[in-house]
Amino acid sequence: MFRLLFLLPIILCAGWYLFLRHNGVPIKQGKKGFMYILVLSAFVLGFFVLMMQITEYAPSNL
Repeated sequence: MFRLLFLLPIILCAGWYLFLRHNGVPIKQGKKGFMYILVLSAFVLGFFVLMMQITEYAPSNL
């Protein structure tokens, strides 16, 4: 699951883009939403990296 975490901002940004297009809102006006998505995704990634460091997680080669 951790390997697929990079998809989180891509999927959220794509969903936000489709929402903006569906409602006729210009991309320039919805730019703040993209920033929120990227900041939230960076926070989630940082949290998981911190937890990996705290627990000394080492992925196995299964």
